[in-house]
Amino acid sequence: MSTTADLVTALKAELKASALTYAALAERLGIAESSVKRMFSASGDMPLSRIDAVCRALNLDFADLARSVAEKEPLLMELSLAQEKAVVGDRKLLLVAICCLSHWTLEQIVATYRLGEAEVVKHLVRLDRLGVIDLRPGNRYHLKLAKGFRWRAQGPVMQYFRAEVLDDYFAGGFDGESEMLMVVHGQIGRGLANSFRERLARIGQDFAQQHIADQKLAPADRRPYTMVIGMRSWLMAAFRDMKRPEVIWPDAPPR
Repeated sequence: MSTTADLVTALKAELKASALTYAALAERLGIAESSVKRMFSASGDMPLSRIDAVCRALNLDFADLARSVAEKEPLLMELSLAQEKAVVGDRKLLLVAICCLSHWTLEQIVATYRLGEAEVVKHLVRLDRLGVIDLRPGNRYHLKLAKGFRWRAQGPVMQYFRAEVLDDYFAGGFDGESEMLMVVHGQIGRGLANSFRERLARIGQDFAQQHIADQKLAPADRRPYTMVIGMRSWLMAAFRDMKRPEVIWPDAPPR
């Protein structure tokens, strides 16, 4: 939730944007200019009733002010362990959370899954309380997760996907329209490995951005796809027992 100091900082920005002086604001509020100056200098002590009065003087809705502050808060790159446990602990809540990650509207969720509107709203409220979204009037929401958001590598959600989802996903033939499965093995320099990882991450972000952009298309022109991107230093279990012990060379070979 926004602090009073954050709200007052946002108010100062609104005053500057509207070119409204302290003197003009004081006149609208019916108080002395010196009182306005003191009010803004001690930003953390301004009561909410006074913030609301300033909002009215600026023709600014308090909810819009609070929303603008919330949108400036740093977005989450990952959830806490407790947050993930709560999300994955309820299958329907996990479903709604994944829909939110895909920027689905309430109407899209209800039209696609056997969930009633009231039930979806209940889960949106839970996600708001967990800090995943900022729920707004009209059941709209602002996602509080960054573009590069990832579930915790060894967290509850990824454990759930490994146990319940991966076998189902890889059981497909990957031979449908625009589908593919490629396994590439090789040895490359460590620096280049990091470079490939970053490029793969950008592909994932491009996919997510395209999903958002294509929301304007008619449903008949869209198809659901799931992209799984992985890269790790790994040897197939069936081959591990055939591997020789690693040879460690000395700094200089013997003569």
